Amino acid sequence: MTMSQPSPSKTPMTAEGPPAVGSALQALRQSQQLSLDELSRRAGVSKSMLSQIERNLANPTVAVLWRLANALGVSLTDFLAQGTAAPQAPAITVVPPHATPALKSPDTRCELRILGPIDMAGRFEWYELSIQPGGVLASEPHEAGTQEHLSVLTGSMTVRSGGDEKKLKHGDTARYGADVAHAIGNPGKSVATALLVVVHPGT
Repeated sequence: MTMSQPSPSKTPMTAEGPPAVGSALQALRQSQQLSLDELSRRAGVSKSMLSQIERNLANPTVAVLWRLANALGVSLTDFLAQGTAAPQAPAITVVPPHATPALKSPDTRCELRILGPIDMAGRFEWYELSIQPGGVLASEPHEAGTQEHLSVLTGSMTVRSGGDEKKLKHGDTARYGADVAHAIGNPGKSVATALLVVVHPGT
């Protein structure tokens, strides 16, 4: 979800799965001829943290990744896509689980697996969302006209968009504006999973 997109999260990108956040950050920073000091000022992230991220010594939270992406003028998905190869696509492309980027909230209660292809980022995106009991994935407003579609696969969830809130059970789909503050929560006692689709204006 380009989530100002679903917001917080720690992104435990595994070594074998794309993308390499550290090298991506360094490549983007150097291509814009930015020093660590300048990027630190723009993003509000300490110089020492930036250095650790570039050397893959620290796992940045989604909030930090968003600040860096905004400071560099790229979307989060484009940021995560930096440095990945673009080979000629075969007739059928299979992405194994370990190669699917995943974002986790700081409390680890929410996880988003990015299922959509990089070249559709900013237009049409979809995710597999898992929320532990009591977890809440809160997001700031996206660009005007953005819509989200949430289909609950297991468990139950609540959706809040603006001043409205609905409870969803297994099989329900909620469609709502994502250009206002919105949140998805799990009020149940077991893990809840859903398919989350984000449709940007003009799509």
